[in-house]
Amino acid sequence: MSSSQKDPLIIFDTTLRDGEQSPGASMTKDEKVRIAKMLEKMRVDVIEAGFAIASDGDFDAIKAVAETVKDSTVCSLARAGEMDIDRAGLAIKPAYSGRIHTFIATSPIHMQYKLRMEPDAVVERAVKAIEHARNKYTDDVEFSCEDASRSEYDFLCRIIEAAINAGARTINLPDTVGYAEPSEYGAQIKRIIEGVPNSDKAIFSVHCHNDLGLAVANSLAAVQCGARQVECTINGLGERAGNASLEELVMAVKTRHDVFDVATNIDPTHIVATSRLVSSVTGFPVQPNKAIVGANAFAHESGIHQDGVLKHRETYEIMSAESVGWSTNKLVLGKHSGRAAVKSRLEALGHEFESQDDLKVVFDAFKQLADKKHEIFDEDLLALVSGIQDASDDSMCYQLVDVQASTKMGDKPKASVTLSLDGKDQSAEAEGDGAVDAAFKAVRQLINHDARLTLYSVNNITAGTDAQGEVTVRLEDQGRIINGQGADTDIVIASVKAYVSALNALLSGQSRVHPQKGV
Repeated sequence: MSSSQKDPLIIFDTTLRDGEQSPGASMTKDEKVRIAKMLEKMRVDVIEAGFAIASDGDFDAIKAVAETVKDSTVCSLARAGEMDIDRAGLAIKPAYSGRIHTFIATSPIHMQYKLRMEPDAVVERAVKAIEHARNKYTDDVEFSCEDASRSEYDFLCRIIEAAINAGARTINLPDTVGYAEPSEYGAQIKRIIEGVPNSDKAIFSVHCHNDLGLAVANSLAAVQCGARQVECTINGLGERAGNASLEELVMAVKTRHDVFDVATNIDPTHIVATSRLVSSVTGFPVQPNKAIVGANAFAHESGIHQDGVLKHRETYEIMSAESVGWSTNKLVLGKHSGRAAVKSRLEALGHEFESQDDLKVVFDAFKQLADKKHEIFDEDLLALVSGIQDASDDSMCYQLVDVQASTKMGDKPKASVTLSLDGKDQSAEAEGDGAVDAAFKAVRQLINHDARLTLYSVNNITAGTDAQGEVTVRLEDQGRIINGQGADTDIVIASVKAYVSALNALLSGQSRVHPQKGV
């Protein structure tokens, strides 16, 4: 069956909403817009930009995405209540195509212990929310039965039928806690579609969590049983163990077109660039053996494998690296590269320049990095841009001016740090168990805080002894989780950059708290 004859599979990306619920994965408004532009470029059908009532910041970010994106539907999550619906409706109002995604729990355990509501009241609330959204804001309303995989069949059929009658065009049956198993979940989806009298009037969707490592398998099983929308995230980002991975779902459908009678609109050549952007923004590195987007996804070390690939690629590769955006061109950026080459590569990676002055700032930083490193890779460019954006952020309280560290076997490591606040430099020195520990103690002398360091992660951005190190620092303060990132060829400097970035976010109140969880 040709792709033109196959059923369309709607790709609903929730990286900006459910993905952001990963502890420490908070995104600023500008970062959400950057990622949304790449998702639009990839031809994602629906972009869930956030949870409008969760915070003013989330509302503003959804509105900014709605004002920017033209080719994808922009969606906001909302609980089944008028206040949530109104907030979501206002956030998506500027969108060329907008959707409200409302939900309520339907499993016995959730209705009894979380909602403390009887089933009749749950149905009534769902219907009222859908009607309010449809009558006041948009005819594109999605309804989710939270914890559907643990809900009772008869009740699911009842509430879904009522939701469709109320005007819901999409019905989502999420595996909220990652409890489902593929054959069981697929059978549940099929049985519900067959059991709901008006099921032909809606698209059925699935949203699977990865607690048992089965999110993609469950989603694909549901597709084979009639689901025509899958909800997913870039890199499988999401709270707890994450969500179904967009890149894995899309490439499974594309590669195994003999098995799946569906086709997506996705342009997969932008997958790797989008993956790198999300990783850079969130500070969540992609594991090397991650399918599709991991550094080793198309690497072959076994002699037998190498010999086979050299003779005929398909012997050990079921898809080409180029098909998902891995670059095979030999253009190497270095200290002799011009402004046009740097601009072109960054635009391909999803970064747009608003002015020549912005380009000059980036190019000057590129030249400084090129003096330290012989070759500049995509990951270096993304880290460089993120660092410049952090440094130019008006909400940044402290600017890092200088770091000096000394270590000698047998002696206590020492470090001195100089920070600038309102144009005035302040310096402090400290000793520690290592150079990074000493530098952090020096920072704490300058920035007094009670936040607890919960994560310190170091990853080399590229290979080689001259590689930049990317450091992620996570702080927790009274329930707030703050992420900071820094990159440099010197790991101590990268660490201080990350620590100061996190503290600036803490002091400026940028961090997001997620009091309400979605599906």
